[in-house]
Amino acid sequence: MSKMLSLIVPVYNEEEVLPESFRQMDAQMKKIGYPYEIIYVNDGSRDSSMKILRGIAKDNPQVKVRSFSRNFGHQTAVTCGMDAAKGDALIIIDVDLQDPPEVIADMVKAWENGADIAYGKRLKRKGETIFKKVTAFMYYRVLRAMSATAIPLDTGDFRLIDRKVADVFLKMREHNRFLRGMSGWMGFEAVPVEYVRNERFAGKTKYTLKKMLRLASDGIIGFSDRPLDRKSVV
Repeated sequence: MSKMLSLIVPVYNEEEVLPESFRQMDAQMKKIGYPYEIIYVNDGSRDSSMKILRGIAKDNPQVKVRSFSRNFGHQTAVTCGMDAAKGDALIIIDVDLQDPPEVIADMVKAWENGADIAYGKRLKRKGETIFKKVTAFMYYRVLRAMSATAIPLDTGDFRLIDRKVADVFLKMREHNRFLRGMSGWMGFEAVPVEYVRNERFAGKTKYTLKKMLRLASDGIIGFSDRPLDRKSVV
């Protein structure tokens, strides 16, 4: 029996990018050659994203759509997609095309060669402000220095995980989730797949400074005991 891939794509107010994003992602999944499904999770969008998703799903039986009543956040949306996924490997990717869909094939090759996790490692970030680049650079290094868990530098949630890894993820039902930290904590074999991150295809980022700080806080609090260790606060 042929193995199956599940592509998980969170969506929040992405009407400008959705049609082209689907076209590129679907084309890449076809090229890889495995049976596949694309699971979109509408995270409470207030624009026409859900209408577009319904149209895509109507014309493409490989597409599934889940929808939240309001915005619960990226990490929760990804978890919802994982709950719905049937694949032997799950790929998490953002809808905005900053993470190139063609990199998925490299992740699948790493998985075929035995990797349990193949995570995207950014060599360069195109189209981002100096502030975003500097804060991201500093954050990952502070988190790595503080954490007892090895969290690779310059990585996001763009990754492939094997089914057995997904099953462990889904047993961990934390409310404030930090998936890249949880991925490192579990200890499965993980390999980097290097790539250059693109500019956003259209629209504006939905990760506000407030959301970025919240995610950073979840990462530090969830994977480091130093904020609670009086000896480390000097």
